Parts: sequence; structure tokens; C-alpha cells
Amino acid sequence: MAAITAALIKQVRDDTGAGMMDVKKALTEAEGDVARAKEIIRAKGIQAAGKREGRAAQEGTIASRVVDAANGQVGYAVELNSETDFVAKTPKFVAFADEVLSNAIAADASDAESVLAAKADDGTVKTAVEEAAALFGEHVKVGQVAKVEGPKVEIYAHKKSAEMPPSIVAMVATDEKGAAVAHEAALQISAMGAKWLKREDVPADVLESERRVATEKSQAEGKPEQIIPKIVEGRMNSFYKENVLLEQEYVKDPSKTVSDLFKDADGELISFARIEVGKAGRE
Repeated sequence: MAAITAALIKQVRDDTGAGMMDVKKALTEAEGDVARAKEIIRAKGIQAAGKREGRAAQEGTIASRVVDAANGQVGYAVELNSETDFVAKTPKFVAFADEVLSNAIAADASDAESVLAAKADDGTVKTAVEEAAALFGEHVKVGQVAKVEGPKVEIYAHKKSAEMPPSIVAMVATDEKGAAVAHEAALQISAMGAKWLKREDVPADVLESERRVATEKSQAEGKPEQIIPKIVEGRMNSFYKENVLLEQEYVKDPSKTVSDLFKDADGELISFARIEVGKAGRE
């Protein structure tokens, strides 16, 4: 059994928002297994009033662009973080984010590591970011990075308010016909935050965890043992409808799914990506 350290407790609290005593109990029951402790907290339906209490604020912006390629188009998006929204909305910070994006595109970068290693002026993006921190007087870092490609790529950049730079970017890669509804799909992704394109894309360990949580939750609610499997399947279907893009209800017409949207256009949604400022996890 792993020791229940303060670091473990903080990790689970940060990720779940549960109270300290609930986290300690869950970690004890899980014998120090963080993933299992999170499952126990979810199964018991423990909610926290202040989920983000004690977490460092992560502000910033997302720079994004579509470029033409030999076989179609490629969409790139790079999150650049600052400590405050005051810095994030300054023209200089937004311009710097766009410079980082240009360097990322030149290097065909698809993750933060390759962005930081990309060339920038006389050095690398990593060096430029370190120098920017001194300029802005705050910790500056490259956060999430995404790349999608296909015959057509659509980008939707959402702003929380008119004076702020984009805080959510959704990118969609489609075939030629699918491009007719790509913007609608990008709006859907931005608003509803799907995690996977189709249910086959959901990792096996995620499904196993969700099924276990659904089972334990049903048992905790006192459901008759013989109907629990049916209840679990219903909860799994709800999980798919919430997290799988093609199975989500289309927000502008709930009688349709996103899959129906593309069927009506006789098109295909190939891939997508969604980045939201401050959602990349903690350093």
C-alpha cells in the first residue's frame, strides 16, 4: 500500500474538487491508488462547492491557423499561458502567441515539446518564451498544442468577451462535402466539449473505469441486483452521448445527432481537436 502523502491528497483534491477528509478516505480505501480513489469519489457522488479552490489560475490565449498542404489543409493551434488575464489580453502578448504559432507551423509541430524545440529568431521557441516571461513580468508557458489535417479544415475561435483573445479553439477536419457543415460541427465542439470522435476511440481503461463507477453507483443507490446490468448499460450510453462527438445531440436541433448532420450533407468528419485555456493540467 502506497503512503497517503500530502502530495497524493493534493493531487486528488485538485482533480476532483472533493474535500480533504473525503479524499483521505478514498485514498485509504484505494490503498493509495490515485486512479481508483478518483473512481471511489465519483461513485459516491461526492461534489465540492469550490472545485478550483487552491488551484493556480491559468490564463492566456490560443493562436490558430489553417494552412494549405499538398493533400488538403492542416490546422494548427497553440495555447500560450500567462498568470493573469490582464497580460493575456494585451496586444503584445497576443502578437507573441501568433509568433509562436508561426514557428510551430514552420516546424510542423504537433505537441508542446516540438513547439518549444522549434526555431525562433536566433534561438528556439523555448528561449523566446523564457525571454517573454521577463518582458511581461509573469510566468509564460506553452500549453496545449493541436494539429488536424484533411481535405478541408475549419477553425472556430471562441472569446469569453469582446476584449479578451480566444479562450477556446475547435478544429475540424472533413472531406470536401463535409466542409458544408464543418462550421456547425466546430461550434458544437466548442460548446459541448466532446472528447472522442466515435465510441471505438474511447480507450479501454476509460470504459472499464466508467463501467465500474456506474455499477458501484447503482449498488450504492440500492438498485435491485438483477436490474443493475441494464442500468449500467443505460449509463454507459449516456456517457457516449455526452463524450463522443458523433453521438452527441446536435445543439441546434436535438432531434439529430452530429452524425446525422454529416449524413445529411453526404460528408465525413475525419478528426477534430478542442483546446480550452487553462485545461492542460498543472506543471
